[in-house]
Amino acid sequence: MIKYVAPSLLSADFNNLGRDIDMVNQSEADWFHLDIMDGVFVPNISFGFPVIEHIAKLARKPLDVHLMIVEPDKFLERFSDAGANILTVHWEACTHLHRTLSRIRQLGMKAGVSLNPHTPVELLDDILQVADLVLIMSVNPGFGGQKFIERSISRISRLREMIDKGGYSTLIEVDGGVGAHNAAELYAAGANVLVAGNAVFKSDDPLRTIERIKNA
Repeated sequence: MIKYVAPSLLSADFNNLGRDIDMVNQSEADWFHLDIMDGVFVPNISFGFPVIEHIAKLARKPLDVHLMIVEPDKFLERFSDAGANILTVHWEACTHLHRTLSRIRQLGMKAGVSLNPHTPVELLDDILQVADLVLIMSVNPGFGGQKFIERSISRISRLREMIDKGGYSTLIEVDGGVGAHNAAELYAAGANVLVAGNAVFKSDDPLRTIERIKNA
């Protein structure tokens, strides 16, 4: 089974962003995870295109960009131009999700769809064939450092059953309250990609933490 780790740069030290990017480059991590927030879809604002472009110049691994914004369709081309390799939109923010995911793919990016904790995974049954990735939010989106919502485990398992039954290659990504303490359980439930923010960047030994999550 594919097991990826995607450190979330939202938890990095922005006074030393280049240093933290270099650490991830040298680590066993597979992707850089970038949370884009607009203060409307979620009650927080994060970085925009200039920061993404800067990260893209330094990163030696794919940029996994998670859009927590309203009307994401307006910006798909901009994120592609900024360097996104994987672009994930929220089910809750997209009126025409099939069209949005198809357009992301047309632009040469992997297409992902994210679900808030209260959104049933069963709603994705008719969209999995055009989704390269499903991101399960295991906290309420908008802020780092939140406690993992335990019911996320059963949601991951149900989604894994749906993907396997349909014969799809869709990856399951999990974001929120993830660390070495629960990585093995998440992989066992069917997750492929674990996003870790504070668990990595607040660690005394980030390289070792990434290794432990990857090999859990």
